Amino acid sequence: MTTPSVAAPADRRGSAIPTLSMITTRFMELRTRRGLMIAIALVTVGIPTVFLAVRLLLHAISPHTYGPAGGYDIYTALTAGVLYTFGFIVAATLGATAGSVDLTEGMFRHLVVTGRSRIAVYLARIPAGLAIIVPLVALGFSIVCAVCVYAAPSQLSYDGLKVPAGLSQTQLESFAASHANEVICDLPYDHVNIAVPCGGRGGPRPITPGEPGKSGPSGPVILGQSGQPTPATASQVRAAAIGIADQDYSDYKKQFRVPSVSLMVKTGLWLELEAAVGFLVGLGLGSLIGQRTVAMVLMIVLEIILTPIIIRVRLPHMINLQRAVVGGATARLEPSQLPLAFGGGGHDYRLPETATTAVIVILAWVVGWTILGAWRMRTRDA
Repeated sequence: MTTPSVAAPADRRGSAIPTLSMITTRFMELRTRRGLMIAIALVTVGIPTVFLAVRLLLHAISPHTYGPAGGYDIYTALTAGVLYTFGFIVAATLGATAGSVDLTEGMFRHLVVTGRSRIAVYLARIPAGLAIIVPLVALGFSIVCAVCVYAAPSQLSYDGLKVPAGLSQTQLESFAASHANEVICDLPYDHVNIAVPCGGRGGPRPITPGEPGKSGPSGPVILGQSGQPTPATASQVRAAAIGIADQDYSDYKKQFRVPSVSLMVKTGLWLELEAAVGFLVGLGLGSLIGQRTVAMVLMIVLEIILTPIIIRVRLPHMINLQRAVVGGATARLEPSQLPLAFGGGGHDYRLPETATTAVIVILAWVVGWTILGAWRMRTRDA
């Protein structure tokens, strides 16, 4: 009697789709690089944590000298100023390492002789690397959100003046009328010819009460065209303060005491997008060059030097080329309630492009560098 034959399992080593075991192996290879993991954790989690911990401690010790640790201003500074830029850099460093580690450690030949598809070996590095950088960015960002919400100031500080947050224009006018002197002294304004005693505070056109033994204005005055001040009535002071509130309302309504839930969700997704782009481009560049250090330097130059220059200096005949820079595309997708990345002084320096164009540019960079990295992996000599 013959024994029925058992079909041998199909050999999937030539498949371009990576298996779970391949992804796990790539993940373990990256995770065991302790120096790299410590550096990434310090930047994405350590810097914001230490900064916020110091602010919490100083405020607890001397609350009158040091302000609250949280709030909208701290949130925007840490997200748009720190996590956005440095998250991209450490993600690119991780990607460049993942793309070149087999060559630098002499393991590429051993991978080739296993018969595994080189494309699968390359693609396995994508989920392995993202499984490291995405949770770390999320953890650092979550710490920032928690502190900035629960340790926020009780009132909004707008140009040095404590103002309730979220007032309508009518409510802000009412607040200005009841705090007329403070509004005139602290808030910016144009074409309001009135001055009030500010006691040394630096408003646009304040007057300081006369010192003992010296003559000086002791109350509100109207500054006429002749330059001679005339006494101002209380109703004139209130009207001037209301006018200032109307001038500043468009800017005031952009100020928040704490970030909203929708802003935190949008910011988190934006930061994760920036980190993912940095990793994927760094991975492709590292694989293409076959060397980590050069790829890291090029990615740092792209993020710190080239991107700010390209998106700030508009060249009419090269504007489409400028739009093709991935840093400008990710900056275009920044949530509108955040201050612009790379500064700007309140001026929107970003190139005029739609969100659809920005998404296309990002996809082109990600897909293009993935194809280049996989192609170089496939054609490299063992």
